[in-house]
Amino acid sequence: MDINQLIAIVKKKLQDQIQLESLSIEDKSFIHKNHRNNQPNKFHLKISLESKELKQLSKIDRNKKVYKILDKEIKEFIHSLQILIN
Repeated sequence: MDINQLIAIVKKKLQDQIQLESLSIEDKSFIHKNHRNNQPNKFHLKISLESKELKQLSKIDRNKKVYKILDKEIKEFIHSLQILIN
């Protein structure tokens, strides 16, 4: 899977399962390119989203919800995930 496909899948899953006001997904894999455990088929994503639905949850529950939605992608294609919720 390439990064554009992964971003499209992540975007669709989040939009389908969370009420969002805005969503931005960035590939940050280049930051980790020379790290010892870096794998070329695993990506580093930064997800910035705005959601009134998530703001009603605790910080831990917000992250748990995102991780649950992206469980398959995290196991197979995502090495690192940064989540910013406004």
